[in-house]
Amino acid sequence: MAKYSDEDLLWRHIRTRFNRGIVRYGLIDDGDRIMVALSGGKDSLALLSLLAEKSRIFKPRFSVVAVHVVMRNVGYSSDLDYLRSFSESHGVPFFHVETSYEYSEQSDKPHCFLCSWNRRKALFEKAKEMGCNKIALGHHMDDILETLLMNMLFSGSPSPMTPLLRMKKFDMTLIRPMCLIRERELASLAEVRSFIGQKKKCPYERATNRSRMKGLLAEMEHINPEACYSLWRCVEKLLSVDSAGNDAEDGIF
Repeated sequence: MAKYSDEDLLWRHIRTRFNRGIVRYGLIDDGDRIMVALSGGKDSLALLSLLAEKSRIFKPRFSVVAVHVVMRNVGYSSDLDYLRSFSESHGVPFFHVETSYEYSEQSDKPHCFLCSWNRRKALFEKAKEMGCNKIALGHHMDDILETLLMNMLFSGSPSPMTPLLRMKKFDMTLIRPMCLIRERELASLAEVRSFIGQKKKCPYERATNRSRMKGLLAEMEHINPEACYSLWRCVEKLLSVDSAGNDAEDGIF
């Protein structure tokens, strides 16, 4: 009987959850050209690895490109040489684009909103330029549950991110193939595969409501270790009620 290393077992588990999400939510079709939004964090690196491997399997046939957006006026940075090398080692072409945003103290929009909106705009424009019909985002189960909690607490709306979102206005589809994978599993993968993270993290990263939701989710799991899976059942019920998946703004990325 073949013996698998801890890394092999972890990868097989993550890949199983990844494939299950793709099938369950119908995320990939024959002929898709998928852009990976490669931020440089552990999640997007794992997503690229998973999609690159799956693209080499006969069905469904799809192609993958990776794009990293550089926000010139935000104090974070990634190693572009590493991202290019990582992508190309997986057989995925790598591109990067640069953009920026204007901010004033009088603005009613926070930095994170403005940064995200402009990054999204840059990704959509590049996707169109490259003939992509889908953009894959590195959100995992924890991200989706944190968004659900945030929307409930601050907007009174039980609306989660969706695994698949068709943006009719932009003729583009957003997919989240890692929706069934836990963040801690991706953190373990990043450790065993020695992913190199961002050189300098965003200075606003720890000051957001999302980071507070991460703490709240951890507290819920302290009360009930199965809390995340109970919450995910709520997400699936919400998705079944609103199954159209059409042109909704489901949070920033």
